[in-house]
Amino acid sequence: MRPPEKTLIYNLFPLLAGRFNDWKRHLERAAEMGFNWIFVNPLQRPGASGSLYSVADYFSLNPAFIDPADKRPPEEQLKAMLKTARGTGLRMMTDLVANHCAADSELLKTHPEWFLWKSKGRVEHPFAFEDGRKVVWKDLAKFNHAKTKDPEGLFAYFKSVVEDQIKTGFEGFRCDAAYQLPNAFWQRLIRETKKRRPEALFFAETLGCPPDQTRKTASAGFDYIFNSSKWWDFRGHWLLEQYVLTREIAPSISFPESHDTPRLSEELGGNLDGLKQHYLFSALFSTGVMVPIGFEFGFRKSLHVVRTTPRDWEETGVDLRDFIKRVNDIKAAHAVFQEESPTATLPYDNPNVLVMWKASVATQEEALLILNKDIQNKQHICVESIQRFLQAGAPTVDISPEYRLDYIPAPFRYDLRPGQGIVLITKRDIY
Repeated sequence: MRPPEKTLIYNLFPLLAGRFNDWKRHLERAAEMGFNWIFVNPLQRPGASGSLYSVADYFSLNPAFIDPADKRPPEEQLKAMLKTARGTGLRMMTDLVANHCAADSELLKTHPEWFLWKSKGRVEHPFAFEDGRKVVWKDLAKFNHAKTKDPEGLFAYFKSVVEDQIKTGFEGFRCDAAYQLPNAFWQRLIRETKKRRPEALFFAETLGCPPDQTRKTASAGFDYIFNSSKWWDFRGHWLLEQYVLTREIAPSISFPESHDTPRLSEELGGNLDGLKQHYLFSALFSTGVMVPIGFEFGFRKSLHVVRTTPRDWEETGVDLRDFIKRVNDIKAAHAVFQEESPTATLPYDNPNVLVMWKASVATQEEALLILNKDIQNKQHICVESIQRFLQAGAPTVDISPEYRLDYIPAPFRYDLRPGQGIVLITKRDIY
């Protein structure tokens, strides 16, 4: 199991951020909120569709991010941005899109043996099922990692892509659709990369996979996976069941929304208590947390891999930066929130109150999250003693991001504000 480590990720969606020379303010804002990683979606030159995930050339940059008035070459503009990020204490990760490329990429002509073909001249397109409907991405061509006649050539190509990105300044890779590639590919790529660059981290995008498939993919050597807590209603059992199945294979990352989902503020009708509730839970549930640019301002317009531009920046009047900073500080200060610690939801009489217990395996820390599931109404909690939920006998301290209590009374009676979470920390005894 990976030792506790801060993994607080801010997704700087490049189409909304604009040119590299304009990213400084976004990087500084992320650092001020306590994030220590920046994830950027693909920066390479796309194919005709313009989609970020339809990469035509893995070794040249998307013109949308280049300032034509800057006399420096595109690669130098990117490196300058990465230097700015490092100067603010941020590590950088980017997407590794190895499952497919643009259907109009030159690779189909120069290396047709690397691809899956339906018939001569008709390449295989990736697809997915959404609400029972098959969605085919016709702008993409699927690589044939499993049965290509040139496995060494295809592997060497993507190894060179990773090496090029590391040389540029990236330290992490979100591996898009990782579960769709053979484990042997990832095992070798991760192993050979870490021989030379042990600090490089690999994050497996496994959303939509059943837990057993996630376990299989993660076992290839990935440093992190992404979990599905975004879709939990705070009531069912499935999230904790998935967590138990994967927590000892690889640590996971939660998110209240992503570039692939609707904006949470839109889903909640702009309810700020709901935004706070979901971020607090996401940050404290698992090892890592990630939010996309604009979450802190309650943006409601979905990010789009083709159509989004800097003109889509919203003026909402919402500002959650201080709240996010306080939550990130809690996470950064306590090992129990930086690992896939044993976690359980505990029974309580009020079905609108979530009581979640966590215990660190790396330290003696034990934590309790008492969360109002209801973002519209107050909910009451009353117990003879908070200690009934804990194993530790040491005093319990309130470290909540808002409305902290000076002491924890017994009996404990409290009216939780809509969506409010109380975060309590203690330590198990050492004999």
